[in-house]
Amino acid sequence: MSTNFPRIAIVGFAHSANVPESTGTTNGVEMLIPCFNKLYADLGISRTDIDFWCSGSSDYLAGRAFSFISAIDAIGAVPPINESHVEMDAAWALYEAWVKIATGEVDLALAYGFGKSSAGDMDQVLALQTDPYTVAPLWPDAPSLAGLQARAGIDAGAWSEADMAAVAARATGAHVDELLTAEYVREPLRGSDIAPYADAAAAIVLASEERARELVENPAWITGWDHRIDTPNFGARDLTRSPSTKLAGDTVFGDRSRDVDVAEIHAPYTHQELIVRNELGLGERTQINPSGGVMGGNALFSAGLQRIGYAAHAIHTGQARTALAHATSGPLLQQNMVVTLEGGDN
Repeated sequence: MSTNFPRIAIVGFAHSANVPESTGTTNGVEMLIPCFNKLYADLGISRTDIDFWCSGSSDYLAGRAFSFISAIDAIGAVPPINESHVEMDAAWALYEAWVKIATGEVDLALAYGFGKSSAGDMDQVLALQTDPYTVAPLWPDAPSLAGLQARAGIDAGAWSEADMAAVAARATGAHVDELLTAEYVREPLRGSDIAPYADAAAAIVLASEERARELVENPAWITGWDHRIDTPNFGARDLTRSPSTKLAGDTVFGDRSRDVDVAEIHAPYTHQELIVRNELGLGERTQINPSGGVMGGNALFSAGLQRIGYAAHAIHTGQARTALAHATSGPLLQQNMVVTLEGGDN
């Protein structure tokens, strides 16, 4: 990142529990209000101190058009607010907030995401992300598509079922040999290879350099940010690779060392973590997903934002000095975002 680019930092992170089912409405208000209140309390601010809000959610998931409008009830529309929205994981909402601060328009921004996966059949909903002419009419469920990708990697020698089980073992604490005895769900995927859908919300506060230094002792400074996209045509892609992840990583790191302390990777399937790790070229000492990643609960539309939040939290608490966060959207790692963070005054 250019030396004359404004310094911007993550100063706060909060999320609700990633649960299989919640009793609240699909507009996320019940999950969001506790997140916002925690951020206000932690930072010593009020909602009127926020200069810009940006949300990430899905009308398909909520089952209504312009569902994000209802979520504004969690913010309060009076006095009038400066607000925007993306129909994607809220990691992309955070990017918009970052750009807003970089332009000098605002000093403090809050990005949030929410999704109530339990309200519908997520495999059916996610099928609508695929090509509407050649793929969506087949109604392929997400694990079946992921199974095709996993099989392609195994057949190509890029990874093995044992490699996939090792990812699951780290996330769950189970033994690799035990996991490999389980039955297939979508061969070669076992239940431990598939992140279960979850209901959750999350929020992050971004601040300009001056405001960041006022609000927290150890801001998580953003040192690089990029996101790229691969073709939605599965037949035109090598599913064992992720060129968009590699390009985003190369752009973000430049000549800097990739030997970061912590990397939070958004991988809904074990083999996808292997793909992302390989494309990013992370060092051996990098701790991968100390939060547990999404294998404990894939909270649609806030899982990517949570990865960025957890990476920043590791810096805020002194567990890491350098960190990386990855977020993905679309089927089979179609779109990928990479963010690098650093603590201290460098």
